[in-house]
Amino acid sequence: MAVKTITIDMAAYSLLSAEKRGDESFSKVIKRRLRPARTANALLEALPRCTLSDEAIDRIEDVVATRSNSPADSPIIDAGA
Repeated sequence: MAVKTITIDMAAYSLLSAEKRGDESFSKVIKRRLRPARTANALLEALPRCTLSDEAIDRIEDVVATRSNSPADSPIIDAGA
């Protein structure tokens, strides 16, 4: 992996360091904080590029139909107990 050295002032270093989670690297902090926002609008723009094969759609329909034929049973919970 190629690397690049950058220089930042102490105030910027402190801000960056404060964003670290556990043993997260500075590179991971920067990527996490500066990645494009995940918005509903971005999702809507991406949808036309997302396609499923007819086989995948058929399989999904099969799974959904199977689930609707045998709903899961859940125990009765007595909140007063």
